[in-house]
Amino acid sequence: MLLELARWLQGLDRFFALFGYLTLRAILSALTALLVSLWLGPPIIRRLASLKTGGQPIRSDGPQSHLSKAGTPTMGGALIIAAVVAATLLWGDLRSRYVLVVLGVLVAFGVIGWIDDWRKLVHRDPNGMPARWKYLLQSLFGLAAAIILYMTADAPAATTLYLPLLKGVAIPLGIGFVVIAYFWIVGFSNAVNLTDGLDGLAIMPTVLVAGALGVFAYASGHAVFAQYLQIPAVPGAGELVVPCAAIAGAGLGFLWFNTYPAQVFMGDVGALALGAALGAIAVIVRQELVLVIMGGIFVVETLSVMMQVASFKLTGRRIFRMAPIHHHFELKGWPEPRVIVRFWIISVVLVLLGLATLKVR
Repeated sequence: MLLELARWLQGLDRFFALFGYLTLRAILSALTALLVSLWLGPPIIRRLASLKTGGQPIRSDGPQSHLSKAGTPTMGGALIIAAVVAATLLWGDLRSRYVLVVLGVLVAFGVIGWIDDWRKLVHRDPNGMPARWKYLLQSLFGLAAAIILYMTADAPAATTLYLPLLKGVAIPLGIGFVVIAYFWIVGFSNAVNLTDGLDGLAIMPTVLVAGALGVFAYASGHAVFAQYLQIPAVPGAGELVVPCAAIAGAGLGFLWFNTYPAQVFMGDVGALALGAALGAIAVIVRQELVLVIMGGIFVVETLSVMMQVASFKLTGRRIFRMAPIHHHFELKGWPEPRVIVRFWIISVVLVLLGLATLKVR
């Protein structure tokens, strides 16, 4: 929006040409999303707290230390979505199909999460929307995004699978691209949702991964950098730096209120939306496997649930004291802040490892 205005004003004064630089718009996007989050945070939290629903319901089979969290306002992820959308609309190039797809995925999965959270609040059901309906809606939106990206691909690199560390390996996916894109969008949507069980646990890894994906997006969209780094060149992908920066800025703003002890929870509305957006961005910049590395916390949390369920059904025994795995460490006696910060530290290391694949080939 403001980019179009700057282009028009550039004819009057060359100063406005500055706003054509992607790096500057990314910085402004992050700052805008951060300020919007900090500005809207208090009134939104007050509004959520005033709803006559009793706040976030707590599962009776969860850690007993969480019972004190009952009544904390939830659905705070709507604040993140609003900040990301506002910042991207202001500073992004709305002619970019990649930006529109990411925003579409973010909002669509946010709507699913909103419905799920609303059922939890109104019906006082910690399980929310029936799993089959939630997965059906996720599948419809995830498949739609995957098909759009496949149908609009304008370069072979856009539908080719690249393996990190191996510069000579490129696997044309063809229609298989739709399958990969679908599973990454839906899979990471649920992975972030499973991770969102402690105050601030999910949002900081999301901020870190979004920032790192922004680096990949910028490099992939720049032909010279892509050739030098020997990563897939995806024309137009650089514009995703703006929504990546917006996610990072909005996430930091939300963390201001979500840090331990949380004033508000993200809820499914935020977790499902952010996870799906990260998956979509990774697919577009052709870094699906790097996302598995950088988002390792999300992957491990998901695997812990799968392993726990499989073990209990097959043997009647549990591998962990409780799943997802962050609850396991809580039940081992780790204070909640210790679990959170240690998982953050691991996320920093994993993101650095992911970034290292830019040069290690």
